Parts: sequence; C-alpha cells; structure tokens
Amino acid sequence: MKDAFGTPQSLLVLGGTSEIGLATARRLVARRTRTVWLAGRPSPALEAAAAELRELGPDVHTLAFDALDSDAHEVALGKVFAEGDIDMVLLAFGVLGEQSRDEGEPLAAVRVAQTNYTGAVSAGLICAKALQTQGHGSLVVLSSVAGERARRSNFIYGSSKAGLDAFAQGLGDALHGTGVHVMVVRPGFVRTKMTAGLPEAPLATTPEAVALAIEAGLRRRAEVVWVPGALRVVMSALRHAPRGVFRRLPV
Repeated sequence: MKDAFGTPQSLLVLGGTSEIGLATARRLVARRTRTVWLAGRPSPALEAAAAELRELGPDVHTLAFDALDSDAHEVALGKVFAEGDIDMVLLAFGVLGEQSRDEGEPLAAVRVAQTNYTGAVSAGLICAKALQTQGHGSLVVLSSVAGERARRSNFIYGSSKAGLDAFAQGLGDALHGTGVHVMVVRPGFVRTKMTAGLPEAPLATTPEAVALAIEAGLRRRAEVVWVPGALRVVMSALRHAPRGVFRRLPV
C-alpha cells in the first residue's frame, strides 16, 4: 500500500530498461518504495538496471516480457501479481521508429504500432484487472505530446501514441470508483538514448524531470500530467490550428 506521502511500496515497470522508467524507480525508491519489478526482454541491459537499483536498497526482480508477444502477457504478468500486491504499474515501453524508413516499409510501421499501442492495450488491460482485483493501485501510462496531433515528421509514432492516450483515458473512466487510479503522462521531447541525434524541440526535458512530475501527479491523484507543464498551452494551440496553417508550421 502507499504510504502517507503517496509513495507506492511496490512498483512494476513495464519497459524495464526505459530511461524514464528507471528514473522514476530511482526517485520512488528514495521515497520508500521497497519492491521493484523490471519487466522487459532478457538482456545485459535489463540485468544491469536491476543491479543498479539493488544498490539503492530495494528488492529488485526481473521479468521476461515482450510487448509484441501479447499471447504471453497474461501468464508473465500473472507471475508478478501472484507474488503480492502491486501498488503502481508504470507502462513505459515504446519505440520511436524511423519515419522516413517506416513510410516505405509498412511492416516496420506496423511494428511501431504494435509495440506502442497493441502491446500496451494488452498489458494495460491485464494489469488493470489485477489492480482492480486487489482493490487498489495506480496505472501510470507514458503517452506523448506527439499524440495530441499527428505531425508530418512523425505521424506513425504520433498516431500510435494518440491511440494509447485515448485508450488510457477510457480505461481510467472505466476504473473510476474501483480504487484503481489511471494517470496519463504526456512528456514532450525527452533527452534519452532513443532521441539522441534528433533535432531538439523547444521545452525539451529529461527523464529525471518526468520522474519528478510522475511523483507529484501521484500525490495529487492527477489524471493527466504534462511535462513540462507549459506544453499544455502550446499543444492546445497546435491542436486547434487550422489544418492549412498547421501544415506550414516547422513541426
């Protein structure tokens, strides 16, 4: 159960090598989170992430999890919840893809959509059901401002995040009153390995800043969190811009 400061005692990170996921785990561990599950494809990077967190004091476990293997999700995630209650699930996996390549290779584009949306729907519903069964918990879903309005430069990724965002909001409505809290997090450009080499967008942020915003959102039981907060106004303007005007913007 969460402590008096809203800190989850147990955390499941779907996307166990995600820089945002790990920054969030480190922050919550510093605030008394005692058990962490890192779910991801088995790799030296996943084991290294677990070892780093163990040095901070919590019990850390790894779980073989592949966003694309939805047939295996129920069994894999069921193992975690069978070990005890999970106070918070952070859905942090996703791929950016490569727009110029993916437009010409439909199977590559489908892989982006399946990872970011289909895999998240599967894992999200399974975790939501488990949280509802235990009667409490938070499901935090990493969306993106890219999902607010598809841009020419990354509409494949943006459309997958738009679907994820709509799904998470609907799931939150479905779970209202059950004791399960769903929070959608919409970061802008985050400086990570995934975005290395890309032109940096205005109001760029860091994994640590996103983690701080997640922690603050949990305390106030927010339903939507923008990182940084100023993006809420910026994206509102872009969302309502006439299409002809939007096409001419350098976005």
